[in-house]
Amino acid sequence: MTTTTLMAEETTTSAAAATTTSRRDEIAFFDVETTVPFRTGQGYSLLEFGAVLVCPRRLVEMESFSTLVRPRDLSAISAQSVRCNGITRDAVSSAPPFSSVADRVFDILHGRVWAGHNILRFDCTRIREAFQEIGRVPPEPRGTIDSLQLLTQRFGRRAGDMKMASLANYFGLGRQKHRSLDDVRMNIEVLKYCATVLFLESSLPDASPANGLITTNPPELIQLVDQMKIDPLQSDTTVNERPALENTGGCSGYEGYLEPEEVSISSISTHRLPSYRGTWRISLHHKDMPLQLLCTGMQIHFGLSTKFKDQAGLPKLSFVVKPSPHLCHVLEACDGLAQRSHLELGSTSDWRPLIKKFTNSSTIRLQIPSVVNGDVATYSTDFYLKEPYNNVRQCDTNGISEADLESLLVPGKNVDAYIGLDVYDYCQFAGIRLVAKKLIVHSA
Repeated sequence: MTTTTLMAEETTTSAAAATTTSRRDEIAFFDVETTVPFRTGQGYSLLEFGAVLVCPRRLVEMESFSTLVRPRDLSAISAQSVRCNGITRDAVSSAPPFSSVADRVFDILHGRVWAGHNILRFDCTRIREAFQEIGRVPPEPRGTIDSLQLLTQRFGRRAGDMKMASLANYFGLGRQKHRSLDDVRMNIEVLKYCATVLFLESSLPDASPANGLITTNPPELIQLVDQMKIDPLQSDTTVNERPALENTGGCSGYEGYLEPEEVSISSISTHRLPSYRGTWRISLHHKDMPLQLLCTGMQIHFGLSTKFKDQAGLPKLSFVVKPSPHLCHVLEACDGLAQRSHLELGSTSDWRPLIKKFTNSSTIRLQIPSVVNGDVATYSTDFYLKEPYNNVRQCDTNGISEADLESLLVPGKNVDAYIGLDVYDYCQFAGIRLVAKKLIVHSA
């Protein structure tokens, strides 16, 4: 695939396939890659579009298309943008502008069911912006399938966070390339694997709500795609975008994080999920969705701790912050529910309270997880720096050292944290880990 001509990969099958296409029955799985805004008020520029038309009955690829796109302003492609998807200014300098490929994109998307990972929050909006920028009416879907929302609800947090890279790693599908067509095909494979696992779990002889297994029955799973086809179209405006905190481009998905004030204590519940060798693990949910918290303005109390090592040989990094009263209230409820489920499962491990209470204050510990890709081990938390005038920029975490993080996470600074709650039972100790998925460190 070169950049001197239209980047297109189109595969059609026989005249029968063409007839099917004319009926708009295929599901259009698509993905976009964009620049990453690095100035306040700066928008996104489309760099690549990729789509695969999939037969909803057989889940096979009928046709595919991908193209690089030259933005109006090449200077919008910053170093941060290149780190995100690898698309450089040279790569798109001779690519077509969006106006030259808009007809093809419109033909692929309009009137079909749109599918993709985190598309309601990001990709759908970017497509509409691209058409509006050239004065064209954007395509409209017949329905939408957002696999981020779908898998969060149906598959749970067994694969960690719900990023495509984590899901692909869980199923051994290789590393995410952050290129449109590759990511689309990976998304399709992830959906197939998840559906297969859920189907098998639902078919186990002891599957029942009481033992915590998935309760969806096989016929429902077989009809999964067809059910989603007729879902009402969800407007992008129904998603809380939290514009003051979200400015991370097309590489991240932080859907479903709740501020402590948004959490209803009565709606928190524990789910038991099968683990290895007949054991169980506990997952915390809020209104049947995995509980994830967005906690803003927490002051760092103790900086980086590097006392212990993980299985990758990296230090188990953590630091201590002061939670708000609302957050303490939510975490105390989670602690009580999880400990009760822990005892009901017959565990004899000592339970470690989530909150440490002192005379005049309370503290919690946030964990910075590591991930191993091949021979390379890195820290998987996304780090951002909030500068004056609320400008938020991503920190370069390639090869980031403990010293770098130690200078970033200084006692007295405030952080905004996107937190996952991981209930553990290991080496006779049990409790809840607060895993920092994303940290926005205030510079002042």
